[in-house]
Amino acid sequence: MTYLDFEKPVEELAKELEKLNEVASKSKVDLSKSLAELESKIKEKTEELYKNLTPWQRVQVSRHPERPYTLAYIDHVSNKTFMELHGDRTVGDDKAMVGGLGEIDGQPVMFIGQQKGINTKMRQIRRFGMANPEGYRKALRLMKMAEKFNVPIVTFIDTPGAYPGLEAEERGQGEAIARNLLEMAQLKVPVICIIIGEGASGGALGIGIGDKVLMLENTWYSVISPESCSSILWRSWNFKETAAEALKLTSYDMNKNGLIDGIIPEPLGGAHRNHLEIFETVKQEILKHLATLKKMDPIERVNQRINKFSAMGVVHEWEG
Repeated sequence: MTYLDFEKPVEELAKELEKLNEVASKSKVDLSKSLAELESKIKEKTEELYKNLTPWQRVQVSRHPERPYTLAYIDHVSNKTFMELHGDRTVGDDKAMVGGLGEIDGQPVMFIGQQKGINTKMRQIRRFGMANPEGYRKALRLMKMAEKFNVPIVTFIDTPGAYPGLEAEERGQGEAIARNLLEMAQLKVPVICIIIGEGASGGALGIGIGDKVLMLENTWYSVISPESCSSILWRSWNFKETAAEALKLTSYDMNKNGLIDGIIPEPLGGAHRNHLEIFETVKQEILKHLATLKKMDPIERVNQRINKFSAMGVVHEWEG
C-alpha cells in the first residue's frame, strides 16, 4: 500500500500492525485483542483524516497510483463482456481514449473513457490519459454508433487534459473537442458521465456532456489543474494548495454549485483501498440512472440535457 504524505499517522499504525502480526505468527502468545485494538485505531484515524480532507488532498487521492482506471471499471462493471473498438477512421487509433460495447446485467452499453496506463511503459503509450484529436473523434464515432443502434452511453473521465502537443493542435484538437460538445448535447440515447479520477479542462469535457454527470467522492473537475493555475497566477507551483481551494474543484463544491448531478461515495480511504467495492457501487449507480433515463422520451431527454448545461454560469447582457 502506498501512503500519501497526509496519511503518515495511518502509515505508522499500519507498520505497527504489520510487526504485531509477525510477532503473533512466530509466537504462541494470543495477541488477537491487541491486533483488534490496533485495527480499530487505524480505522478511526483514517475516518478522521478523510472526514476533513482539503481540496489539494482530494486532488492527491484522485491521482493515487493504485487507484483503478477506466478499463478496470469497464471490465468489472460489464462482467468482462467488453469488446473494444478501435480507430477514428481518419488518422489512427488513440491509445489514450478507449471505447467499445459491453453489457451491464444483460443491457448493452457503449463504454468510452480515458485510460492512463497501469505501468511506466503503458503510461507512455497512452500518454497518461491525454487524448489527441483522433481520440475524441473515435469517441464521437462510437457515440454515433450507439445512437444508431439505440444503445446508452457511459463515459469514464480521468485525464489531466487533452494532449498539448504541436501535432494535436495541427490536427484540430480544439475543433474535435468542440464538435463532441455539440454532438453529445444532441444524442438521442441516455448518456451518463462519471469522473473517476482527474477531470481537467476540455480534455475531460470532450466526453463529459451527459444526462447525468457524476463524480466519485475524491475526484476533481476544473478548467485547469491547481499546479497550472498556480504557475500562471504566481509564477510558481508553490501555491497549488491555495489554487485548489480557490478553484472549487472537489465533488462537494461542484455538487453545491449545481454543476454535477451527484456524488458517488468511495470506500474509506479512497477508491484504491477497495477496488471491488467501488466497482460495485459504480455499477449500481449506472443501473439506477439508466432505469430512469430509459423511461424518458428521447426529445425530452435532449431538451433537458441542453437546458441543464445552458443554465450553468452567470450571463450579464450589456446594452451599449
